[in-house]
Amino acid sequence: MGKAHFDDDGDDGEEEEDLEEDDGAGQDEGSSGAYRMSCRMYENEFPEIDDVVMVQVRSIAEMGAYVALLEYNNVEGMILLSELTRRRIRSVNKLIRVGKQEVCMVLRVDREKGYIDLSKRRVSAEDVQKCDERFQRSKAVHSIVRHVSEVQHMDMEELYRMTAWRLYEKFGHAYEAFCAAITDADSIFNEELMPGLNSDLRGAMLDNIAKRLTPTAVKIRADIEVTCFGYEGINAIKGALLKGVELGSEELPIKIKLVAPPLYVMLCSALDKTKVSVNACTTWPLPNAESPVSSCN
Repeated sequence: MGKAHFDDDGDDGEEEEDLEEDDGAGQDEGSSGAYRMSCRMYENEFPEIDDVVMVQVRSIAEMGAYVALLEYNNVEGMILLSELTRRRIRSVNKLIRVGKQEVCMVLRVDREKGYIDLSKRRVSAEDVQKCDERFQRSKAVHSIVRHVSEVQHMDMEELYRMTAWRLYEKFGHAYEAFCAAITDADSIFNEELMPGLNSDLRGAMLDNIAKRLTPTAVKIRADIEVTCFGYEGINAIKGALLKGVELGSEELPIKIKLVAPPLYVMLCSALDKTKVSVNACTTWPLPNAESPVSSCN
């Protein structure tokens, strides 16, 4: 295995790293058939300059790392060594590995030759988080479109053009529109947004969306101990617990059940997990009680 060394006298305090060449081969995804079952996730064939994209490292050469842009049908791009890190490179294998997914910024795009230059060092932590969230949503949409196109024996790109790609401009992301279609299909899958979509494709899309994107209820259970040594005793405890139940809503109901005095269990659930959070807990005091009762709200 060849080894090269890069020396730089400029930054005395920076860590030195060895460059090791590692040639790895990535496997292209896709399947053959009469109709295409591979397609990019977005309508644009190539990303724009300064876009942040998700890539997978395919091989490492002397000039840099060759990667596949996962959101653009695995089109090849390259991360130059100078764009891997702001530190001096001593070992490239400590910075990037074959098969690993990385978030990169697009520096240059040559649409005619298909060259895409990328940078890893210019990506901030906030960019990484946003790109990962977008990529996960895009993967969910992609899996739905792929499955329906396979079942319906239809070209995947054509189905994308008829459905998902039409939704990005209006909803920001097709994932948001697909989630909205679970409760109100006619507002998304209509003639205005998807002209020419036949009933079979519409039904197949809606069925697949319902199976894959319907949220599951998030449940929280809290075991609580309530005592009251005042004159009102059990009546005070009962009144306080009922006040806790009243803090619930139709979207976030709260139930409190007796286990065995002085133990009670409090239950709440919701489809939106952001609403069921320990940070959203409130407390209400019991008159003459030994401790307050907590509930999620």
